[in-house]
Amino acid sequence: MTNALQLAVAQNYPLLNIFWTTIMLFLWILWIFLLIYIITDVFRSNDLSGWAKALWTIFIILLPFLGVLIYLIARGDTMQKRQMREYQETDQAMRSYIKDAAGTQQSTADEVTKLASLRDQGVLTEQEFLNQKQRLLA
Repeated sequence: MTNALQLAVAQNYPLLNIFWTTIMLFLWILWIFLLIYIITDVFRSNDLSGWAKALWTIFIILLPFLGVLIYLIARGDTMQKRQMREYQETDQAMRSYIKDAAGTQQSTADEVTKLASLRDQGVLTEQEFLNQKQRLLA
């Protein structure tokens, strides 16, 4: 490019326009992520029937701004609960798999012995020891 052409391009697209274009691109990508998150939440929900999931999806796709707004108002309070439940189930499954794969299944007697050792060392109080022992024996 020649200097005159570079100068002409720079004058036709000033810095403020580059800033606004960047902001619009960021908001557009954010909107796409929000739509994906909400549609994922619709399908993750166990309390919706198949028809309700289909209707929410159609509503969100056909009228995206209104659909997302109404979904967040109607079901937004339970979105976090569903996500936390899924994370806890995944974490529990992972921990169970690791225990099985490691082959370090300890008997309850071994765990009570470790607790007694921690109590004797002063790491656990008597009440904490009894609570943990009760939990193990339950």
